[in-house]
Amino acid sequence: MVIDGDRGGMDSDHGRSSAGGGKDAWPQASHRPAETQDAPGAIPPTPRPPQVTAGPPAPHSAPVPPPAAGTTEPAGPSATAEPAAGRGIAGLSFPYQVVAALALSLIGLLACAHVAMVFLHVAPSNTLTKQHGKTIDDWIYPEFEQNWKLFAPNPLQQNVAVHVRAEVAGEDGRRTTRWMNLTHEDTQGIRGNLFPSHVDQNELRRGWDFYVNSHASDNRPNGMRGELSERYVRRIAMLRLSERDYGGTIERIQLRSATSSVAPPPWSTEKVSTRPVHRVLPWWTVTPDDLPESAGERSRDVSGSAAHGRKAHR
Repeated sequence: MVIDGDRGGMDSDHGRSSAGGGKDAWPQASHRPAETQDAPGAIPPTPRPPQVTAGPPAPHSAPVPPPAAGTTEPAGPSATAEPAAGRGIAGLSFPYQVVAALALSLIGLLACAHVAMVFLHVAPSNTLTKQHGKTIDDWIYPEFEQNWKLFAPNPLQQNVAVHVRAEVAGEDGRRTTRWMNLTHEDTQGIRGNLFPSHVDQNELRRGWDFYVNSHASDNRPNGMRGELSERYVRRIAMLRLSERDYGGTIERIQLRSATSSVAPPPWSTEKVSTRPVHRVLPWWTVTPDDLPESAGERSRDVSGSAAHGRKAHR
């Protein structure tokens, strides 16, 4: 009967422990007071079942409810993520991998060939450039032309302006127009423009450099490209003149350059003359090949008058 009394006392203790702060109703033996363990006739504590710390839940166990709002879910072993799918070329099918590999190889070969061509173009004369010079020039010109004058021992220190004037035949006879500054027009199109046209920047400038480098000081061609450069400059001039109405037909044109040295900075003691030096080209008779295609009826008029002018000149 003492056991029942003790059992009742234990039940009452269990009720108090449950109601008074959620303490464990069956504390381990190591946490009990020494006098309780050594008391005569005391019932030894029932050992707690071992706790499972890892492993999947039993099939018949109920699902764990989600944590309440404002509470933090206890940290546990994270689920193993599945391996991600292949990235890049490895993620493609075999036929696409072959196509991608061929495309990358072709791009690499083209890049290496371009670098080699540019190197041979700027390198000093050697056996390869002598044997394959035409092939190298065909690859480089005109899109990939290299100009190293900026890094030369004596960089460009001059301003070059190209002028043109025309001889016009109208109802009131022949007359010569004033000099028109073509370089100034290009400068006006470039200044203040965040995205200037490539034509305004390089067409006239590179065309004039082409002519000067392929002609001697007496305007005679010094190579096979002299005639080509002359036709190029004449077409540029006629393209600009065709935008204006001079009240007649343009039969002849004449170009000149005005070269002036850049003034030294104020702190320099160098004395440089900034007076322009002119190089005047001879008069050129306009031919149908010099006319732009957009001239329309004016082109046909100029063609007829040019032929008549050549006959009269002869």
